[in-house]
Order: sequence, then C-alpha cells, then structure tokens
Amino acid sequence: MSHESLDTKIKVAVLTVSDRASSPDSDPDYDKSGPAIRELLADNPAFSFTHHAIVPDDISSIQDAVKKWVNDGGVDWIVTTGGTGFSPRDRTPEAITPLLSRLAPGLVHLLVSSSLKYTMMAALSRPVAESVVGRETLVVTLPGSMKAVRENLTVLLDSGVIVHAMELMKGGDGTQSGQDHRHDHDHGHGHGHERGRGRGGKHFHGEDHHRHHHHHHQDDDHEILAHDPSGAVSARHRTSPYPIVSLEDAQEIIHKTVNHLPVVTLPVTASLRGHVLAEDVYAFTDFPPTKTTSVDGYALRASDPAGTYTVLTSTSHPHLLSPTSQEELPEGCIYRINTGGALPRGADTVIMVEDTKVVATYLEGPPGEEWKVETLIPAPPSRINVRQPGSDVRQGDLVMRRGERITSGGGEVGSLIFIGKKEVKVFQKPVVALMSTGNEIRDILGSVSSYAESGEGDWKSWDTNRPSLTAALEGMGYEVVGLGIVPDEIDAHVQTLQDGLARADIVLTTGGTSMGPTDLLKPVIERRLGGEVKFGRVSVKPGKPTTFAVVPIDAPNDSSGDTLKRLKPLFALPGNPASALVTFNVFVVPALRKLGGWEFSGVGCELPRVSVELQQPVLLDSRTEFHRVILRSDLREGGKLKAYSTGGQRSSRVASLSGANGLLVLPQKVNSGKDELGSGEMAEAIVIGEILNLYDTSYF
Repeated sequence: MSHESLDTKIKVAVLTVSDRASSPDSDPDYDKSGPAIRELLADNPAFSFTHHAIVPDDISSIQDAVKKWVNDGGVDWIVTTGGTGFSPRDRTPEAITPLLSRLAPGLVHLLVSSSLKYTMMAALSRPVAESVVGRETLVVTLPGSMKAVRENLTVLLDSGVIVHAMELMKGGDGTQSGQDHRHDHDHGHGHGHERGRGRGGKHFHGEDHHRHHHHHHQDDDHEILAHDPSGAVSARHRTSPYPIVSLEDAQEIIHKTVNHLPVVTLPVTASLRGHVLAEDVYAFTDFPPTKTTSVDGYALRASDPAGTYTVLTSTSHPHLLSPTSQEELPEGCIYRINTGGALPRGADTVIMVEDTKVVATYLEGPPGEEWKVETLIPAPPSRINVRQPGSDVRQGDLVMRRGERITSGGGEVGSLIFIGKKEVKVFQKPVVALMSTGNEIRDILGSVSSYAESGEGDWKSWDTNRPSLTAALEGMGYEVVGLGIVPDEIDAHVQTLQDGLARADIVLTTGGTSMGPTDLLKPVIERRLGGEVKFGRVSVKPGKPTTFAVVPIDAPNDSSGDTLKRLKPLFALPGNPASALVTFNVFVVPALRKLGGWEFSGVGCELPRVSVELQQPVLLDSRTEFHRVILRSDLREGGKLKAYSTGGQRSSRVASLSGANGLLVLPQKVNSGKDELGSGEMAEAIVIGEILNLYDTSYF
C-alpha cells in the first residue's frame, strides 16, 4: 500500500476522551493513547496528522469537538480513544451515534473480532460509531487502553480498509487502493444500506438555515435518525437514536431556531391585544391640542368675581369652540363644559359644578334647561382645573417603544387612541395548529358519550390534550386551528401535518413521540416532510420524549418572485396529559412569544420564575422535574409565596394540573446529594397562572 494510490493524503484528527486527561491539573503525559495513535500514523505515508484534542467524558464536549472538525473541513478520518466501555462515564458511543448518517457495521465487527483474539474482555467494548459522517468524514471509536489502541489501529491499517474506504468516499471505485472491490455494492454505490438519506457536505444540522432557494434539497441538510415507519415492527429502533439534551440546552436550541414572524399593519382596536409593537410611536401634535377641563363645571375668566351669569353651551354657541372663529366668550356669560372638553375662546379657567347653584331656567325649550347660574366663589386661578396644551404629550414625544406589548389591560390601546393613532405596525401573532394522535383516543363530543355505552373491550381514552391546550392557547390570545385526532397511519399523519403547516405558523401535536411501533411523528417529520428534529428527548420529568423540529415549506419571495424555503417550528409533545401541559408551558410558550416578537420586549420569552417556600417535602429525580403546585401569597409574612403540592405527579394524572398555577423546578438529584427538598425550604417555580391569596380556599 502506498500513499501514491490516493490523490491526497488522508487527513486524520485524534480525540482523546478522558475526564482526568482533560483536567487542567492533569499531568501532560497522562494521555498515552492519543500520542500512540499519532505515532502509528506517522509511520504510514498515506496519512497526515492534523488535529489532536482532549475532552472530558461529556456528550456535549465530545460532539462539539467532532462537529467543529467536520464543519471546518479538511479532516477525512476522526479517531477517538476512550469512553467506549461499560462505566457510567463511558459516553463516547452515545455522543457519536446521533451525529452519524451511515453506519459501518463491518468495521465494528473487524475491531471486535480482532480484539477478542487477545482478551475476552473485548466483548465489553462498544465500538458502535465507525460510521460515515457527512459522507466524507469517517469516525472510528477506539478504547482508551494504549494496548487496545495499538491492536485495533494495526488491524485497520494493515488490512487497508481505511485507505479503501477513503477512496470510495471520495468518489473512486476502489481500484487505486489495490483492493478487491467485488462487493462494492455493499459500500454505498447507489445501494448502500443507509440509516437515512445522508447529507451532502460536511455540515451538521445545528446550523440555522432559514431561507433556501427553491432548487435546494432540504433532505441534504441534515441527518435522519428516525426508523423507517413502513418497515417491519421488528426493524424499529430498540433504543432511541436521539441524544437526551438538558433543559437548558433544549431552551437554547428553541431560542436560536425560532425567529419572529413578519411585521403587519393593523387598526388600533381592542383586537390588537396580545401583539408586540414593531415601531416606535411618536405624537404628531400636542395633546391636548388646546386648553381642556379636568372637571365638570363652567368655563369663565379667572378675573370673573362670584355672581350670577348667563349659561352658554356647545348646543347654543358651538362657534365659540371653532378654531376658525374669532368670537370670544361674552362678558357676563359662563360656558357649561364637561371633563375633557375644550375651553371656549376667551375663557382660561373652570369653576366646578359643586361651587355653583341654579338661579333660573328657560320657560321654553328642554325642561329644566339652565339659564342663570350663580358662582358661589370667585373664579379659580387659570392653572386650577385646566389642562394646558401639550401638558400630557408634546409633539414629537415618544409615546410607545418598539417591543412594547399591547396587553389586555387596555392601557396600551388607550394610549394609542389618545394620540389619534389609527393603525400601527406590530409583529404578526402566530396561529397555532393543534392535533392529537393515536387509535386509542377519541373525542368527548363523539357519538358515544360514556365508557358504559361503548361496549366491553371497546374502551378508549378521551382526548384531553386538545381541549386542554386549546383552552390554554385561546386564554393567551392565540388563534387555534383544530386538526382533530389523527389515526396511527403514515398517510394520515403526512396529510394532516401538511394541512397544519399550510394553515398555521406553528404546529403542536400530542402523542406518538416515544418508542412504540405506531409512534410515527419523528419518522414522518424526517422522512416524509423533509424536516429536521432539533431534539428528540429532554432530561425533564415529565416530558422526556418531547420533540422539537423544523419543517420546510414553500414561501414566495415578494421581491424576486422565487419560491423560498421557510422553516416552520413543530412541537411533538408527549401524549400523557400532565406531560403535554407541562412541556407546553416550559417549551412551547417561549417559542410562541418569540414568534410574536417578544424578544424585543426586554423581558425575555420564558414564563416568569419566582422563589417559593415549600409546604410539603418533595423527592428529587435524576432529571429536572416540574412538580405541579398551587402558589399562594401570605400577606402575614410580607407577601411570601408558598407552594402547595397538587398531590400525585404521575404524568398521566391530569388532575395534578387542576388548579395548579405554578411548576416547581426541582434540580436534578446528584450521586452524593440529598434525595428531597424539605418542607420550609426555598425553591424556584415557574408561574403559569394567577397567584392566589393564602386565604382563598376555593382549591383546598
């Protein structure tokens, strides 16, 4: 074998996975395996060493290093050493497997079989990652033992399979490497047994591609991890290929992926509530534009003494308010005026109704119409009871800022109307498509009204998720497009999801996210809709199988007329009712807010968190747990917030959310840490509803 058989040398990067070797205090010579790999490759002219890094036994650190080398280009073969055993900290296979697009089981067999010649303990090694990444980068995971590294690497080099694989991956036919390629049909020449359709290029799906020309093929942008739903049940994954991400990482992925919707111009009405301003709003004139009264009473001159005056009104003398009229309030007259009304020309103060009495009324006309009124005190100074021009807002003043939310409290709508703003630019508020999945559920409004009527053996669960989520969404002011209950059929999933993506800005589904043979959402998203699963599992309780994806849809480009690819977010929430509602509040609500422009409000998109005092002990879990509670304010202790558990927290027990207005964010239990938080301890809670007074016993 000579390096002249390849056009260029094979560029190799080595990754040592070791907590101890990566420690800042570690002996620089502690890592033996990494240098051993480099030494062996240096003797072979077919290879060129490019990178060496040391990372801890941490999934994210391993993935970040591999992704960087692949995305930066210039690396043909990545060799990892360490983290392939059975220790709890051995996580290299779990880190590498989700990044792969084509498995190489033959390489795995070669490594294991050769190692078994030296020790039966090799059976405990887990070299499952010898696979093609990005179609042009090969990853091989080796044990951490220097002896095992030498044995495995010698087999790979002496057999020539690496050089042969590199030539095939670069588009050759394998003849230059001098290998017998009678079985090339097994190497991927149009017939490769891929786990998915692969990706064209060396870029992982963590990159944020939101707009694509219509000639771009979405399938090439990301890897496909889901099983083929049209295959046999026995062919489905036995363990999830989706890595478990932390709560914080999941939230960060959502934040980086979701972008706000376009800006629209809407009339200033009550229906504007829930939108976020997309422009700064300035006053185009002084408000009030002229002198107005702040009380009900009579306009007159500040120099007028107490006495009897003739009453004029806007009905009898409207011209006194006309801006084109030069006539002033006559001597001996006062002008009846209501709060907010403009003062007639010549008047500069207002005397309150309480400081007057009626002396005479007209004999003709409306009964009791005032004719003469006596003022009981001298006219007040002009600064009393009168709002001067521009005293509320001056022309050019900034009234509301871009990013301010228009709430249902009415203040924002009132402010806009006060300055005469008829329409305003706002961020479009997302429309939400909502569907449930599963043959085992039915609609409460269906023809059968009870279990007893359905017949023995024909019982199905009521679909609680759609009504619950619809109530939550509409309560927040979002329009909901109902997609109904979708059976466990591939075509039904595809058609319904396409309908939802066409009609809404975001799609929410419940059920079908786990490992069952009829859990179709991930396969349909990746294989039928060309979507990308950003994460498929989260280390939270409840809600571990929560899935977040983006799906490309065709969208016209207003400027060029071309069809562009717009990525729409899709959340596949767990089917258990409590899980669905919890993950909705934790993951979906922030996404909805960012779609609607909340990122510009300066308060963030997450639901607010508060510090609360536990009233019962709560157990800790290995995952971050959201414990449903009722939050109450105790005024006897300065408004301290107290958290009362809603009882059993089983994910299927939707009653645990009945009345709940908070979610305790319980930290993950650590190996040497405590098992519970005790009564009286402080914890963090997400506020999901109105906080109650301690003495409101309606939920006790």
